[in-house]
Amino acid sequence: MADTLKEILLDSSRRPTVVADLEKLIDEEVADKSGVSGTVIKTGFSAVKKIKPGIIGSAVDSLLDDFANALEPIYADFKASGGSDFGSYLPTRSSEAADALLSVTDARAEKSSRDSIKKVYSKLRPKGKENVEEALPRLGKLIDKHAAA
Repeated sequence: MADTLKEILLDSSRRPTVVADLEKLIDEEVADKSGVSGTVIKTGFSAVKKIKPGIIGSAVDSLLDDFANALEPIYADFKASGGSDFGSYLPTRSSEAADALLSVTDARAEKSSRDSIKKVYSKLRPKGKENVEEALPRLGKLIDKHAAA
């Protein structure tokens, strides 16, 4: 059994499945959004996908190493505590986990040469932490699934 997120998520034999699962998780999270802010998120997400088809999977793949590094300290604490259900544990560290993940996307958005991407990201970012925190139970379960594989 893998002991680190790098071993779980970045293994070359598993990575394509991890990326596909993360892309599905993002699609599910966006689909679950409702209300005015949900409409803004869905519209922005759709716009990003129209700018460049396949961009979500490509972005997930390019960010995966940084995401794994960002969450590694939390996963290490989970493992050290003898935890067996990261899907339940991760939301207990929601603020820290969301900040860690958003630091990755903030840095990537800042470096982007595409003004359209920056514009969409800047519209979505104010609710970013809340949205990431809402996705943490699914993300933790996804990591559990791949850790058990």
